[in-house]
Amino acid sequence: FGSRFDLDFRAHPEPQPAMGRRPARCYRYQKNKPYPKSRFCRGVPDPKIRIFDCGKKRLPCNEFSACVHLVSDEKEQVSSEGLEAARVNANKTMIKMAGKDFFHLRIRVHPYHVLRINKMLTCAGADRLQTGMRGAWGKAGGTAARISIGQVLMSIRTREDKIDAAIEAFRRSKFKIPGRQKIHVSSRWGFTRFAKEDYEKWTATGRMKEDGVGCKWMAGHGPLSRFMRNVISAPGDKPK
Repeated sequence: FGSRFDLDFRAHPEPQPAMGRRPARCYRYQKNKPYPKSRFCRGVPDPKIRIFDCGKKRLPCNEFSACVHLVSDEKEQVSSEGLEAARVNANKTMIKMAGKDFFHLRIRVHPYHVLRINKMLTCAGADRLQTGMRGAWGKAGGTAARISIGQVLMSIRTREDKIDAAIEAFRRSKFKIPGRQKIHVSSRWGFTRFAKEDYEKWTATGRMKEDGVGCKWMAGHGPLSRFMRNVISAPGDKPK
């Protein structure tokens, strides 16, 4: 028989450390079909990234004319943890270098793909309980976004004099995402689909209408009342 201290120690064994999260290299490649959350795939944990727009996201499109994109150069999967880390890094860099009122950051991908993990027991005597590769379909352990080559991961619209700050923010964010990315300075006006020259030209003639962070191009057909209101009544002019 051991001492009383030994009996108490055996009755309360030391707890086993919790298993950590798998590294991103385990889920980097798109090897399987998309596996979204559904009524058949239940118990999916919430993604780590919950905010997809940062900065002055409510300012109209005419405030920020410049736009910078972070473009993926690989076909891969990016976990929600990696997207959140990249978002935090880019947001902090823009606040420090450009100011919190001079940019709008948007995450362009969403982690819909569910990642599975087949957990293995690591305690003593686990070989009697485990079944190896029998029934190896794992349980949901996280989410990731499926990325294609040339797909935009993140975008920043800002002023023309803050383009260098946006490039530096994306340069630092690349370290949080696996694979290779390229930084592209867009020739279009903000988050719109119009070139800067066309945007200024159509705005001056009254053919462009603000619509939140985007804009609408008013076509030449439709009701005559809308034509009189939007085309002939250009900014600064009076209808004849």
